[in-house]
Amino acid sequence: MGLIELFVLAVGLSMDAFAVSICKGLSLGKIKVKHMCTAGIWFGGFQGLMPLIGYLGGRYFADMVTKWAHWIAFVLLVIIGGSMIKEAFGREEEMDCSMAPRDMFLLAVATSIDALAVGVTFAFLKVEIVPAISFIGGITFLFSAAGVKIGSLFGMKYKAKAELCGGIILLLIGLKIVLEGVGIL
Repeated sequence: MGLIELFVLAVGLSMDAFAVSICKGLSLGKIKVKHMCTAGIWFGGFQGLMPLIGYLGGRYFADMVTKWAHWIAFVLLVIIGGSMIKEAFGREEEMDCSMAPRDMFLLAVATSIDALAVGVTFAFLKVEIVPAISFIGGITFLFSAAGVKIGSLFGMKYKAKAELCGGIILLLIGLKIVLEGVGIL
């Protein structure tokens, strides 16, 4: 996986956290740098941790399913991307302004489940995991911190668009992986 592909993947994965961060910024009203960093650390940290967990689990099973790796990656990314697109057209979620560890933990886990599945695909694709998770975590940190600020300025206007964009990106990456796997690209 090249740097451009990894960047596009990181942006796609960060869209859920970005959308939630926008909601947090909206609910907080007046924000401080502390709020931006809190969201960035929680969301970026979990977006980096979950692919590592998926990768370690995937490596355990990788030898058994290497022949099917591109299809597994494709199916996982289609499920994740489809879910994000579905959420983009779903009902609006209620957000509160709490930045308490318990609340942020639950949000960070919820927004990074897709990254867990991506970590499994990393194992099948033999991706260098440390640079990949560092990059994904860093991009998500930046998007989350920016999302809090944007949310405080613009509100819910871009939440659905961010989720839709992230979902489409993940679908396209999945399509590319399967087309490479079957020898079309």
